[in-house]
Order: sequence, then C-alpha cells, then structure tokens
Amino acid sequence: MSGAQIEEAMLEDSSSAILLAEYEALKAEQTSRIVLRDRLMYAALAALTATLALVVQSTGRRPYLLLLLPLVCVVLGWTYFVNDQKISAIGRYLGRQLAPSLVASTQCAGQLLTWESVHRRDPLRRLDKSMQLLVDLLMFAVPALVSVVLCWTAEDLRADLLVVSIAEALLTFGFAVRVIAAADLWAGGGLRRSERPKSGKAHCGPCRTRLFR
Repeated sequence: MSGAQIEEAMLEDSSSAILLAEYEALKAEQTSRIVLRDRLMYAALAALTATLALVVQSTGRRPYLLLLLPLVCVVLGWTYFVNDQKISAIGRYLGRQLAPSLVASTQCAGQLLTWESVHRRDPLRRLDKSMQLLVDLLMFAVPALVSVVLCWTAEDLRADLLVVSIAEALLTFGFAVRVIAAADLWAGGGLRRSERPKSGKAHCGPCRTRLFR
C-alpha cells in the first residue's frame, strides 16, 4: 500500500470516528431529552392538579385565581413542546444528514441508522400521532381555555382582569395552533428518496459493529 493510500485510509478512519462520536453524543442528548419530556408530563399533571384545587377552593371569593391556570399550562406546555421538537430534530438529522455522511466516509453500501426512518412507516403511526396531539391539547390548551371562560362568567369582573384574560386566551390559542401545525401526522415519514443511501451487496461489518454495539 502506497503512502497516499495509507494517508487516505487514515483520513477516512478519522472522519468515521468523528461521525460516530457525533452520533453517540446526539443519541445521548436525545435519550436525556426523552426522559425529561416524560418527567415534564408528570410535573404538568401535578402542577395542574394543585392549581386546579386552589382555583376550585377559591373561585367564589377570588375568581382572578382562574387566570393562574393558563399561565401554568402555557409555560409547562411550551417547555414540553420545545423539548419534543428537539427530540424529533435530532432523529431527522441522524437519518437525513449523519447517516449519508457516515456511509460516504466508510464506503459502506448498506443503509445506516435506518431505525430513524423505519419506525415512521408503522401503519398505525398516523393514529398514534393523532392521539398524542389530542392528549397534548387536553393537557395544556383545554384547561387554560376553560379557565379563561369561567373567569369571564364570574360576577363583577374587573377591567384589568378582563384584559389579562383576553391576553391569556390569545396566548393559549396561539400555542395550540403552533402545536397543531407542528404535529407530524404524515404516515409515510422517513428519508426522502434523494437522501437515502444507496443499497448494494457490499457489507460493512466493522462499521455496523462500532455503531450499534
């Protein structure tokens, strides 16, 4: 093997090592964000229950406490939503950018990181995503809007509270629209045709062993 070939092989190994390190770092971040997202749902349930109990106990005397619920819902809901978007963004990057780069650097003919696209082809995926969207709206948007409506029905509602309630209603509505717009309900999913690594007969055992160990 000539010196140029050795140097080229070393560069390819270095590039592959960098891409594999990036993959491992992103998967670690994705996993931690998934754990955080699940914990946020439990925290949201606890916070909503506590806030709702306070509101129910004091509605007759202090109707303005109803305006606490939209703030809690939107803050926790937005945190949950942003974290979920990051998780999806990492998955798309792994499938659409990192996998083709890794194939090119290792000269592997087979597809890599196919789970990022294969799981999106589940025939029940559209139903699952629709149910998740419904749960998110019931958890974060519906209680806030109901709280605002109840505040409007209270007697002797002050003008400043009315202005605050309208602002919270608009904020909640905007949040709900953003969540619906970002809902990934496309049943097919996966990589675009132009982004899929070309399949072939070649096998890249060492590459797969290092990547999926």
